[in-house]
Amino acid sequence: MSGAPDPGAGPVEIRSDVVLPARREDVELHTADGLTLVGELALPAERDPVATLVTLHPLPTAGGFMDSHVLRKASYRLPALADLAVLRFNTRGTSSPRGTSEGTFDAGGAERFDVAAALELAEFRELPRVWLLGWSFGTDLALVHGRDPLVEGLILLSPPLRWSTPQDLRAWGELGRPVTALVPELDDFLRPDEARERFAELPQAEVVAVEGAKHLWVGEPSVRRVLDEVVARVNPARSPLPTTWPPS
Repeated sequence: MSGAPDPGAGPVEIRSDVVLPARREDVELHTADGLTLVGELALPAERDPVATLVTLHPLPTAGGFMDSHVLRKASYRLPALADLAVLRFNTRGTSSPRGTSEGTFDAGGAERFDVAAALELAEFRELPRVWLLGWSFGTDLALVHGRDPLVEGLILLSPPLRWSTPQDLRAWGELGRPVTALVPELDDFLRPDEARERFAELPQAEVVAVEGAKHLWVGEPSVRRVLDEVVARVNPARSPLPTTWPPS
């Protein structure tokens, strides 16, 4: 089933592109170097959010964008299931059905302005308890550019540690804020044993090995595992997530 569930049809299983109720609005982010980025903010339908996920998508030159499926499903589900605000946006030069953000891809350099613009929007909208949720390239953006007083912690999906350095990890260690890395057992770039070694620079890092998962988290079991792990850290009172709507 895809789209919004029929409220009169009884509980439905949450799968694939089921879109749960939320207040959704298109937003624009304005960077310090003069660009306009396109995005979407999803809020709980009938209450204020208890925490916020600012999402950072995978590598745009490899097909990553704000609609990359795990981030899209987070926005479809977590406002309703976990009372979270979910902000998604296209980094500079990235296109999606929402539109194209101005600028050009800069391999994680000028994207520091994009991360800052997303956090500024969260602050302007008075969104509570901001966490960065990065995936692949987005994890490097979080580690390199996310050390902001507004950010309570990081959740990193399939971190390649490609652009982030041991110095970045040590800087997060000094901040002491929670960092969770969800590392697929069958990842193409960084697998759990090596991830544990490399994240040793960051003492509070929690490396969670996910058996059977791959870099792209394909399949509903992988998506559910990711979203459960996210909610367990950001709003543990709503974990584990229900698998039907309305929740049984």
